[in-house]
Amino acid sequence: MAGRRGLEIGGPSELFSTEGVLPIYRSLKALDNCLYSSQTIWKSATDDGLFRHPALKNPGRQFICDATQLESIQDGEYECLLASHCLEHVANPLRALAEWKRVLGDGGLLLLALPHKEGTFDWRRPTTTLAHVMEDYDNNIGEEDLTHLEEVIELHDLSMDKAAGSRIQFEQRCGDNFRHRAMHHHVFETASAVAMVDHAGFELLRVETFRPCHILITARRCEGFPNNAGFLKPDAAYRLTSCFSSDKPGGVLHAGPGSRLSR
Repeated sequence: MAGRRGLEIGGPSELFSTEGVLPIYRSLKALDNCLYSSQTIWKSATDDGLFRHPALKNPGRQFICDATQLESIQDGEYECLLASHCLEHVANPLRALAEWKRVLGDGGLLLLALPHKEGTFDWRRPTTTLAHVMEDYDNNIGEEDLTHLEEVIELHDLSMDKAAGSRIQFEQRCGDNFRHRAMHHHVFETASAVAMVDHAGFELLRVETFRPCHILITARRCEGFPNNAGFLKPDAAYRLTSCFSSDKPGGVLHAGPGSRLSR
C-alpha cells in the first residue's frame, strides 16, 4: 500500500499506527477518513472538515456519512481502503462492502480487520453465517436495525468489556444503538469473514490472524467473480497458521448455506 491514496472507514486505528501490528499510516501517500457522525463514543471529528494523524504528512478530508452510503465520494476515487474493527458494527455489511468496492479504483486494495469471536466478549454468540448477511442485503436492512439486540444483551460477556459499564448502562447503550453504533451486529470467525469478502467480489490476497482477537484480510478490487478457491478450501494456508482453534483444519465451518465454503 506504500504511496497509495486511501480512505479509512472509522478509525484512526492503533493496528495501523507506527507501533501497531500493521503500521500502514506512515507508508500512505494520503488518507481521508469517514465517520458516521461528527461525535462518536470513540472520536470527535474536527470542525474544519480535515482528518489529521501524526503519522501522516498532510491532513486529509473528513467525511461524515454511514459506511454503507458514501454518497459524496465518486466511483473509483481511492487506491486503497482501510477498515479496522468497524464492519461488525454495520447492520448490512455486504452493502458496506459494495460501497467500498465502488469507491476503489481498478486494482484498489482493501485492508479489513475484524474481531475473531474467540478473543472477544462475543465468544458466547453464534457465528454469523454468510446466508444471514446475504439476507440482510436482500432485505435492505438499515443501520437502525435491532434484530440482534436480545442476543447481544443475553450473550455479551461484560466481564471482558469493562468500557461498557454496568449491565443497565450496557442495555441502555445497545437500545439506542443507532446513535452510539457500539453494538456488534455480527460475529465472525476467519472462515465466515473470508466467505463474506469473497461473496462481495473481492480477490483475496492474504488472510492472517493475530492475538488477542484480530482477523486481517487483504483483498483487491476486481471485475467479475474472482478465483478465491485457495482461500475457500478447508485446508487453506491461513487455517494452518491461525492462532484461533475454530479456524484449524478439521474445525467446524460456520459460513453457512450460500457460501462457496460449503460446496
